[in-house]
Amino acid sequence: MGNVSLRGIDDHVKNLLKAEALKNGMSVNRLILSYIHKGIGIDPMSRTRYYDLDRLSGTWSDTERDDFLQATSNFNQIDKEMWK
Repeated sequence: MGNVSLRGIDDHVKNLLKAEALKNGMSVNRLILSYIHKGIGIDPMSRTRYYDLDRLSGTWSDTERDDFLQATSNFNQIDKEMWK
């Protein structure tokens, strides 16, 4: 990948970019790249395929979450006899 220098960014815009990056937990560089991708109509997620469970995040109700935590609570117990 290449590098590009962007000149002429005033302090106000720079500070807004820094604040937005901080709010989103990303670097200013990554934030600007996401703006560029959106601006030219490229979906960066279409180029990278993830095989994790992020798409399920936040889909359970409180009851489902509580049921799951209760059903898996014994997974946190350590069998001391097994680890001797």
